[in-house]
Amino acid sequence: MSTAETWTINRLLAWTADYFKKQQLEQPRLEAEVLLSHALGCPRIALYTRFEEVVGDDSRAKFRELVKNRVAGMPVAYIVGKKEFYSLNFTVTRDTLIPRPETEHLVTAVLDALKTWPAGEALQVADVGTGSGAIAIAVAKYAPQAQVTAIDASASAVVVAQRNVQDLRVADRVRVTGGDLLTNISGDTKFHAIAANLPYVSQAEYEALDKSVKDFEPATALIAGPTGTETIARLLPQAAAHLHAGGLLALEVSPMIADQVASLVNSQGSFSPALITKDLAGHKRIVSAKRL
Repeated sequence: MSTAETWTINRLLAWTADYFKKQQLEQPRLEAEVLLSHALGCPRIALYTRFEEVVGDDSRAKFRELVKNRVAGMPVAYIVGKKEFYSLNFTVTRDTLIPRPETEHLVTAVLDALKTWPAGEALQVADVGTGSGAIAIAVAKYAPQAQVTAIDASASAVVVAQRNVQDLRVADRVRVTGGDLLTNISGDTKFHAIAANLPYVSQAEYEALDKSVKDFEPATALIAGPTGTETIARLLPQAAAHLHAGGLLALEVSPMIADQVASLVNSQGSFSPALITKDLAGHKRIVSAKRL
């Protein structure tokens, strides 16, 4: 980006999108727009009415740094500190995983299950491994009768989730707490649904992950152990103890372990036969079952 040339918004976007394409980024134009809108401090949609506006030196310098970070592999969500999930805008930091579109299937499974309970009944939901709070908050936003307990073992993640709870105005219905799975939940507490997006990556899978994940996202939120099922296996008996009869357990999993997780659920003897749901890419993504 030569400073001797006139850099309008439109020209900057075209140059950067082409540069990102050469770097083999999957969404070059979209990422260029997100980063430039962040550098300019405006909504992305506003760029379309300002194409011929000349970008000043300070904003261009800031944008250049953002582009440099992206090419170095840092995910856009961490660069701008925000990520949209279930039509809601979440703060994210490197203390939490970036909410992903496939996780929206987990929210949908919980929302559908909550609709089967009598209208007007106060419903209790747990989100285990809440991270940024995305699942818990989305459930609370779209199921007004739900009270949600969001749990994470990471104190840093709890801080991020609490911020999102406040920013998205669900503090009256979402409680964020620290804890190892459900071990800190009172023994007599029962939930109508438990959602969990827990570590499910095996050590071997982790080594093969893209550098944008492996180099930037928290490993403790990704790696479960040698098989990838270790953390989920620990949750299953706890979930059985804390679900109402008919309550749903919904787990996000790697397609590589979906069948193994379904077998683990079935072997508990406390749940209906596990159902495996595929994501939009056709990958096995959600394992769910109801408490008998």
